[in-house]
Amino acid sequence: MNTILIVEDEPDILELLEYTLAKEYEVIGCLDTSRVVDILDQESIDLILMDRNLPNVEGSVFIQELRAKGYSQNVIYLTAKDADENILEGFDRGGDDYITKPFNIDILKARIKSVINRTKKQHEVIKVRDIIYNANQKKFAIDGEEIALTHLEHDLLLEFVKNIDILLSRDTLLENVWEDSMDVKSKTVNVAIKRLKEKIDPLGVKEYIKSIRGEGYIFNKGTISC
Repeated sequence: MNTILIVEDEPDILELLEYTLAKEYEVIGCLDTSRVVDILDQESIDLILMDRNLPNVEGSVFIQELRAKGYSQNVIYLTAKDADENILEGFDRGGDDYITKPFNIDILKARIKSVINRTKKQHEVIKVRDIIYNANQKKFAIDGEEIALTHLEHDLLLEFVKNIDILLSRDTLLENVWEDSMDVKSKTVNVAIKRLKEKIDPLGVKEYIKSIRGEGYIFNKGTISC
């Protein structure tokens, strides 16, 4: 079951939202932002329902600060700030949707469902031949067995499975996979791919990644499902 964090300083509205949404979701309610960071660190939150008129901090400013710290949970603003510039400001500060008060509870529920479902589609499971990638867990498995990869190997293999049957030059791989590509030599790409191939195809019989002399590498096309 998905979990929604509600930040709303009006007790009556918070109680209404908790009661209504608890029929379909796990719900955590807060009257201010003092516990939000701790909750995000301790719980798996799928969506934040955020008021903007809060006692200690403006809600969209708080979300902007969360985004700067790397928190990526979905955010829907539920607020009385209804001017066009307020709405644009909310999106600019990291909102995924914006609903103004007074609100229709059924429309709110539909918008919540839409945002959560949209995120689920982004967090898909990708299958390429006998390789399965779980985006939520950031893990690869082959024939049902998880493959232990370094952070670099994970990013390298993910780049290949997202670009099936597309020739990737060493420069492209350096740019997309290595964070400090200016300080990395092309030979490093060769070594990293050699090590990756040894992990995903230790017997050398599946030939997932094929070297194209003088041009780069290509991941052999297979059946892809999502």
